[in-house]
Amino acid sequence: MGIFDKAKDKAEQLVGEAKERLGHATDDEDLEDAGKRDQLSGEAKEAGHDLRDKAAGTMDDAKDRLQGDK
Repeated sequence: MGIFDKAKDKAEQLVGEAKERLGHATDDEDLEDAGKRDQLSGEAKEAGHDLRDKAAGTMDDAKDRLQGDK
């Protein structure tokens, strides 16, 4: 995962956390729920990027092994 993608995902999570806390402090359930959604979205994107990177690494390892056998 690129550093830019990772920063965007973390920023989304932090904004979501801030929204959730502000919503909780002001008894604004809509804002609190929006914050929770933002956090989950950021976490899901981060997990997807991590999975993609892991798969790419596995493919590169397999490719290297196959090319090494020639």
